Amino acid sequence: MTEHIPGTGGAHAAPRTPADRALAHAVDAGGTYHGEDDPRSLGEIASDLLSDASTLIRQEVDLAKAEVQQSASRAGKGAGLMGGAGVTGLFALLFASLAAWWGIAVLIGTVERPALGWSGLIIAVVYAIVALVLLSMGKAEFKRVKGLPRTAETVSKIPNAAAGNEEKNR
Repeated sequence: MTEHIPGTGGAHAAPRTPADRALAHAVDAGGTYHGEDDPRSLGEIASDLLSDASTLIRQEVDLAKAEVQQSASRAGKGAGLMGGAGVTGLFALLFASLAAWWGIAVLIGTVERPALGWSGLIIAVVYAIVALVLLSMGKAEFKRVKGLPRTAETVSKIPNAAAGNEEKNR
């Protein structure tokens, strides 16, 4: 049989330090705090904490929505302006091409009898060369795309982490 020494533990042991005695006096067996600062129970404090956390998360989501809406609005305006610039640039290219076509036709032929067919063919060949160069550059860029390697790696670690087997992710 062991000897019980008062103040050494157990559910009903006497508090050993002044801080323990103050805490024992402030919190009853039901977990209710009886201090001067906050008369709420631990459950009420936890409930308030969860409510505050929920409010904070809701406010953060609302802020994110507002920022996304503002960014999307600006991006839409920018895209519209870029589209307008593209159409205007296309018209400029069209008229520059017509001027080049006519100029080459006069150089090859004469002002009275321009070589419109040959100059049109020359302009078409120039555009075909430009298109082939752009096509090869585009293919090279697509070959450099690796997808989402870091995202795929981190997403593949989620099942192990959720199962508590995080050491398998190392």
